[in-house]
Amino acid sequence: MHRQIQYRGINHLAMVTRDMDRTVRFWRDFLGMRLVAGLGTGKYRHYFFEISENDMIAFFEWPDVEAIPEKDHGVPVKGPFVFDHVSIAVGTDADLGVLRDKFEAARMWVSEIIDHGFIHSIYAFDPNNIPIEFSAPVAHVDIRKKPRMMDQKPSRTALEGSEPVQGYWPLLDGPADHIDKRVYPGEGRIFNDTPKGTD
Repeated sequence: MHRQIQYRGINHLAMVTRDMDRTVRFWRDFLGMRLVAGLGTGKYRHYFFEISENDMIAFFEWPDVEAIPEKDHGVPVKGPFVFDHVSIAVGTDADLGVLRDKFEAARMWVSEIIDHGFIHSIYAFDPNNIPIEFSAPVAHVDIRKKPRMMDQKPSRTALEGSEPVQGYWPLLDGPADHIDKRVYPGEGRIFNDTPKGTD
């Protein structure tokens, strides 16, 4: 029997910016998310902001990248496309109200509060035109504890239910000993180095 994987949330979403200073001003100073790590070589930067104790959003700074065109959240497009928007959870509708006030005071566009049944949300954009949704839970509606498929024409596979279905993918009947399990060095290893005189 194989070990069940324990997912802990999104470690980080990796986005791209042309202007890290502007990005830090928005995510750290405007939204109040701590800047918890920064990597750089002179050719690029990679900074991480703490959303919650389990989740971060990160940005690469690439000087030759072009800003994406502003696109409304959830509006279909044609052609190659993969990312629509990121939704960041907040505690209550009161938090949504504070965020709306902050956006309006800064003269940045922000939507009204929208009732999605299981969450209430507002919508905005960061300085890189990344569409952001902020979502507060609706009391007594928890789709994680009680999943519900409300699609009028659900996909065939979705009709199999909310729980993982066994038998489609190969099962592990033991540890995959032939797979290389060594951990190879990456640039962030500098965070593991103990500064001299602190041991």
